Amino acid sequence: MRIHCKVVVIAVCFGVFLLLYFWGGNAADDPLLKEVGEEPPRQQEEKKKKKEEVVEEESSNSSPSPSELRRDVAAKFAGKSSAGVGVRPEEPRKERRGVNAKSKPRSNVARPVIKRSRAEEFMHLAVVACGNRLDETLTMVKSALLFSIKKIKFHIFAEDPLAPQFEERLNQWPRDISAKFQFSIYPISFSVGNADEWKKLFKPCAAQRLFLPVILKDVDSLLYVDTDVLFLRPMDDIWSLLKSFNKTQLAAMAPEHEVPKIGWYSRFARHPFYGVTGVNSGVMLMNLTRIRSTLFKNSMIPSGLSWEDLLHPLYQKYKNHITWGDQDLLNIIFHYNPECLFIFPCQWNYRPDHCMYGSNCKGAEEEGVSILHGNRGVYHDDKQPAFKVVYDAIRDVFQRLWVEEELEVCRLRPGVIPSVLNFQAHLGRVRARKTTTKQP
Repeated sequence: MRIHCKVVVIAVCFGVFLLLYFWGGNAADDPLLKEVGEEPPRQQEEKKKKKEEVVEEESSNSSPSPSELRRDVAAKFAGKSSAGVGVRPEEPRKERRGVNAKSKPRSNVARPVIKRSRAEEFMHLAVVACGNRLDETLTMVKSALLFSIKKIKFHIFAEDPLAPQFEERLNQWPRDISAKFQFSIYPISFSVGNADEWKKLFKPCAAQRLFLPVILKDVDSLLYVDTDVLFLRPMDDIWSLLKSFNKTQLAAMAPEHEVPKIGWYSRFARHPFYGVTGVNSGVMLMNLTRIRSTLFKNSMIPSGLSWEDLLHPLYQKYKNHITWGDQDLLNIIFHYNPECLFIFPCQWNYRPDHCMYGSNCKGAEEEGVSILHGNRGVYHDDKQPAFKVVYDAIRDVFQRLWVEEELEVCRLRPGVIPSVLNFQAHLGRVRARKTTTKQP
């Protein structure tokens, strides 16, 4: 019995000893395992996942098996995505998803640049027509369209009876011509003073040009011409003179005369005028924006007046001393504000005065006539036959375009006309041809 108890005690002690031995051994082995680089279970699981992902990527980059290819082709013919049947997505889709808009590579293929037309690309031309000036105005419009490169926006100020006639006639022109221009028709109106008094100043409605900066508030720059003006070269050329303005210049005109001894203003004017010979307003280039924002010096108040505020008191002061109406008022304005005016040469406003008593426009002799101004009614009589022939040719240009007779006289092309004076050398031959043509 005692032996049996001893055996049990020894067995229990031996068991406790083994338990302590194994527990103490595991605790002593942990630092050693850490020293050889064994990682905890969590890190091992993460590494295992990464290895599996790498294996999947390598398998995806490898060529697909025949069964996968068959499934891919079947999916494409069925209109389904290949990703739906376990095949990797197409490469272009990956690029579209993964590339930022800012980091997209630029294509080397040149793309067409679409230029949208701006308002500044239209040249603006204004004319005032009253009475029997319908045909004369339309002839001027034709001459502008014949040569000009850029499109033109016409601002036509007309009496009420003429307005529907303008619209009807302009809408009848050929489409290829109509595509080159736009037009707006305005009633005759005066923002200050007595409208009837303004309307009768000099010629009917001529004073309307003074109010263009006030009425056309959305137009930056503008070329005004009288109805008896004809363009013999592109309007683009005179329009480009706007770029020659300095910081103070806001309008451009040609001298009234080239020779002071025979000029009207230098001999007969009873009011202030610009320079030595004055200026002619039949062709007037204007920066309307600058005109609207400028205070003009004058002889009435020292502080200066805006354009609209200046017109009526200026007329009231000088109305008994002016002969040429609105042109005289413009001469008075620029007499006190000479820094505001740009002077262009006489070939841009060639009138009978330049050839009635001999040629006195050297620019026309050297470079040709750019704009023909047939004042004094010379388009409608035989006093200046050269002027009349050019007018008749352009008037009928849409009915008998490029007729040989007219081509021989004015050639209807820019840069060909050396001088209006040279037209007279052709008149006899042209008239002879017309007489022969009329004979049965």
